Order: sequence, then structure tokens, then C-alpha cells
Amino acid sequence: MQLFKKQSTIDFISLRFIAMVFSAILIGASIYSLSSKGLNYGIDFSGGTKLELSYEKDVSVVDMRATLQQNGFPEAVVQHFGSQKEILVRVPLSAQSSDDKVSTKIVKILNASPVGKGDVRSVEFVGPTFGKELFEKGVLALLYSLIGVMIYVAFRFEWKFSLGSVAALIHDVIITIGIFSLIGLEFTLPVLAALLAVIGYSLNDTIVVFDRIRENFRKLRDIETQETMNVSINQTLPRTILTSLTTLLVLVALYFYGGDALNGFAATLIIGVLIGTYSSIFVASPTVLALGAKAEDLLVEVVEKEGADQPGQPYRP
Repeated sequence: MQLFKKQSTIDFISLRFIAMVFSAILIGASIYSLSSKGLNYGIDFSGGTKLELSYEKDVSVVDMRATLQQNGFPEAVVQHFGSQKEILVRVPLSAQSSDDKVSTKIVKILNASPVGKGDVRSVEFVGPTFGKELFEKGVLALLYSLIGVMIYVAFRFEWKFSLGSVAALIHDVIITIGIFSLIGLEFTLPVLAALLAVIGYSLNDTIVVFDRIRENFRKLRDIETQETMNVSINQTLPRTILTSLTTLLVLVALYFYGGDALNGFAATLIIGVLIGTYSSIFVASPTVLALGAKAEDLLVEVVEKEGADQPGQPYRP
């Protein structure tokens, strides 16, 4: 069954100025939120204690939260993960919770409460120094990945395409992080890992479009660069839509049924797939066009061999 029986003829490039305004609004709002509100860092980066508890019967997170607040842990976060019998307790660093003995205190408080005794599945303590170091390394990983992408695309295509792809990736990362800041979602290590996955996904979409542009630069030599890009984007549009939809189906299922522990990871990928699909169409190619890319940038001259009757013709390696 063919979902797309006829190739679309949408003039995407002519919409680039509207897309530019839309992207500028999103980026501006993201930067403003990040500078004013910042990110809601999880224990992975801010430091603190995390416990996983298991009970024989369903327990109320409201009762557990109230018990901890009454016993010196007002900032404790209590939530289910997996099932109503599985509990995740997170306590950020503070004057009362600055060492790895906090987990023992929490377990004693909960065991003595009406909630009853539970089995401790795992305990994690992250100090402030380690959390800061982890965050810095995560940021470096993002920067190194962007530099690697720039070098790869420059070798595979040309420097204008390299800048276009990196501009789209920076666009995606800033907006995705900005949405986390605006909504107040917790920024954890799995979220950072998801951001790296977003870079890979968005780059894949962009490379597919760039590949088609390069092919059409070779085939469609009698039309302008803008029209060549429009044709290329429309040719790859069915693949882009189908890939995004199937990916989103999996991520939405993961978000709703994967449990609280995977919510941030899935949410990051959902936002990233939507923004990445948009940027591969409305950011990457228009940026390359604005930099003055043309067919000659991706064509090389064949060296004429001695005795050849015909002059060398441009070709794509």
C-alpha cells in the first residue's frame, strides 16, 4: 500500500521567513526562561539521595510524602515507578541531607510510620562535587558531538552544508532544553542522554535531505538552487513523515507506560523528534541557501586525459 501516491509540490523554501520568525520566538522564549528560571536539575546534577523501595501492597505517595515532611525532609520527592507497590524517594542536598546517611534516616522514618516496612531495592547518593562534574561532562559531550557533526558534514558535503546542519542541531537543542525550563520538567542524566539521541535523529533527517539536494544539483542543472531544494525536500517528505510518525508512536507509548523513571527520557525524545523534523525542513536547507550554496559547490571537474576527444564534464563523485 502506498501512503503517498503522488509527490507533493509544497514551496517550503518560500516559507523560510515565516519559519525564521517562528524559530526566533521559540529560541527567544527558551533563552529567556533558561536565564530567568533555569533548569530543574535532578539529583544526578544537583546532588542528593535517591532510594527505591518495594512494598507488598499498594502504598500512598501522599502519606509517605507527608510523613517525610513532618520528620525533617520538606523537600522530599516521592513517586511511584513501575507499579503502585514500587516507590522512588528523592531528597536533594540541604543542611539536613548532606551526607550518605540520609537513606538510613528515611528508611527508619518510613518503617515506623503507618506505611509500614518496605524492602530497599537500591540507594544512590550523589555529592555536590560529583554532580557538578557530571553536568560539565554532559555539556562537553554535547559540544563535542556538534563539532564532530560539523567536521563530518563538511567532509561529506561542503562547509556551507556543515554550518546549515549544525545551525539546525543547535536550534533543536536550545528549544528542547528551553521547553524543559518553561514547563519545569526535571533535567536528569537520562534527559541529557536523550538530547544526544535527538542530535543523532535530527542529523539523520538532515543528511537525507542534503543527499537528495546533492543528487538533484547534478540532475537538475537548469533550475535555480531554491527550486532544487524545494524538489529535494518534497521528494524526501514521505520518508520524513513516516519515520517521525513511527518513532513518535513508540515514544508516546514509552511515555505513558514506561513509568515515571522514563518519563523525562521519553518526553525529551518526543519534543526532539518534533523539533528535529521541523528543523530538517525549515532550518537546515534555508540556512544553506542563505549562505549562498549552489550546484558548483558540490561538483568537481574531471581531469581531461591525454588523447581524449571529449572535454571533461562535471560530475558528482
